[in-house]
Amino acid sequence: MAGKDDVDIEAELAAAGKEFDKDAEIERILAAFRANAYDVFGIQPGVPESDIRKMYRTKSLLIHPDKTTHPRAPEAFDRLKVALEVLVDEKQRSQLDEAIADARMLTMRDLKLTRDDEEVKGEEFKKAWDEKVKWVLMENAKERKRKHDAAMREQGRQQRKEEEEMEARKRKREHEEAWEKTRDSRINSWREFTKGGDAGKKKKKKVKTLG
Repeated sequence: MAGKDDVDIEAELAAAGKEFDKDAEIERILAAFRANAYDVFGIQPGVPESDIRKMYRTKSLLIHPDKTTHPRAPEAFDRLKVALEVLVDEKQRSQLDEAIADARMLTMRDLKLTRDDEEVKGEEFKKAWDEKVKWVLMENAKERKRKHDAAMREQGRQQRKEEEEMEARKRKREHEEAWEKTRDSRINSWREFTKGGDAGKKKKKKVKTLG
């Protein structure tokens, strides 16, 4: 029959083992390529969404910041949550799957291999493929940033154009309002001018008659 000391030691060892599991999973997540949600989960493409959700519940409970003293547990927890959002979103997961498939094709091309070659099943190919996945995902991210920056520049140009057009309309409106405000004075001035002209003509006519 085991003594109290033996039970305490076994409990401590079990607790230490669980803490080691937590730390190991946190370190694995932090070491994973965060742009690859599959890598963060430690799985390959093709896993059903239902299984991914179950896996998330298990892992999130294991590494939850309230359940471990690891200083980077919150960071690992957040990365796992983001990875889940990618994998349960049809569009984002499809884009990730496409990038991974592209990386596999590029790796085979680089190594001059075909789908039927035995080397494709080997560990060396897997390592090369993993590196190519990182490269493809980074290139895709750069392309998205270039498009975003271009769109922002175009939006800025469009906004400046609209502001310039608005300013031009404002100036035109102010000019028309100012012109309208002086309408009466201009009419009066014209009347005075025409009256003066008529008086001059009458005077000249009178002088001519007297002559």
